[in-house]
Amino acid sequence: MKIFNSIQSFHSTKPTVVTIGTFDGVHLGHRKILNQLIANAKAMDCESLVLTFFPHPRAVLQEGTEMKQLNTLDEKIALLEHLGIDHLVVHPFDKEFSRLTAEEFVKDVLKDTFNLKKIIIGHDHRFGRNRTANIDDLIVFGNSFGFEVEQISAETINEVSISSTKIRTALEAGNITLANDYLGYDYALTGKVTKGKQLGRTIGYPTANIQVAEDYKLIPLNGVYIAKTQLHGTTVFGMMNIGTRPTVDGTSQTIEINLFDFEEDLYNQTLTVSFLKRMRDEQKFESLDALKSQLALDKTTALEFINTL
Repeated sequence: MKIFNSIQSFHSTKPTVVTIGTFDGVHLGHRKILNQLIANAKAMDCESLVLTFFPHPRAVLQEGTEMKQLNTLDEKIALLEHLGIDHLVVHPFDKEFSRLTAEEFVKDVLKDTFNLKKIIIGHDHRFGRNRTANIDDLIVFGNSFGFEVEQISAETINEVSISSTKIRTALEAGNITLANDYLGYDYALTGKVTKGKQLGRTIGYPTANIQVAEDYKLIPLNGVYIAKTQLHGTTVFGMMNIGTRPTVDGTSQTIEINLFDFEEDLYNQTLTVSFLKRMRDEQKFESLDALKSQLALDKTTALEFINTL
């Protein structure tokens, strides 16, 4: 997959079949559209092209809106590449770009820059200045500029009844199982392992503290989770706590994972951790001994679940 950091930097000698969207999560609903895109491009002897935007348009146009996302930009790129897209254009979204009229966008971007032969778009897609143009306008432009328009019907999307909003809601409620079902893969986060207070070591449960750099990445509801990571090509399971560590009077949110049967020093390494199941809420214990007893129970629960995989 060729990646372009702006519309202006795109170049290809072949015509394209295009779809447009933020594709946050690259979930099962998105993949219905993206697989259709790839199939159409092959049938038409064209190249498949996904146009997406960063930052998220809503974060730019609705100032003050906190827009948590399912994927960092790097995660989204990796997911799209895995599907077999030919071209990914990640255009910097700003207010100036949002002021393009629908006709300017279609002629200057889709037709002249992308050499568009067909566009595949969701049933509710709106575009152009103030998002005033819709699928009907796009069909009119297609007739004028010589490209096909294929609409993804509401029925097609509703067959899987998935949206990025539903997945965000599930994660914010701690419903990892539902979120993973909708995504079609295990929700994950990536961060650098940093030094913590090392209290876990004193009770026999050393943890790696994970610092996620991207503040727009959605962190699931505080609690204790069964999780896994890949280290040296091997899957390593563990249990992860997201929260403020009230037993030791913590105040700020931390993400800590205790990896089972793993002793290696991971400081300053980058770790990607996938969520498998939520076990319980975070809670305050009367003592470190009480916390240690609960962690032993948590580990037993986690291992029982892992053994079913």
